[in-house]
Amino acid sequence: MKKIIHTSEAPAAIGPYSQATLVNGTLYISGQIPVDPETGKLVEGIEKETHQVMKNLKAILKAADMDFDNALKASIFLKNMDDFAVVNEVYASYFNNDQYPARETVQVSCLPKNVDVEISMIAFKD
Repeated sequence: MKKIIHTSEAPAAIGPYSQATLVNGTLYISGQIPVDPETGKLVEGIEKETHQVMKNLKAILKAADMDFDNALKASIFLKNMDDFAVVNEVYASYFNNDQYPARETVQVSCLPKNVDVEISMIAFKD
């Protein structure tokens, strides 16, 4: 049975999609961009943007009674691959004991609201 996950602690969807869906213990989180859910405004600067995206992911995981330890897979989309090292460092800081999920990082020509980074995630909990 599919359950829609929504929290006010992360930005509302800006299109016809859910923040996340939970099916049989697997959580599929839509791509998160660096929107501050309190202000509705974009944060700027790749380091701050990445922190905001990770905070948004964390809030959605929490709404599903999970955390980053439950993460199985992440997809990182960058507008500029030159930002890889900074994004990688910030991203890694959110995981415990080097228990990183599988992941790919790709450069794309454009992202929603012309942001520099977007991350989606899949997590699982028994």
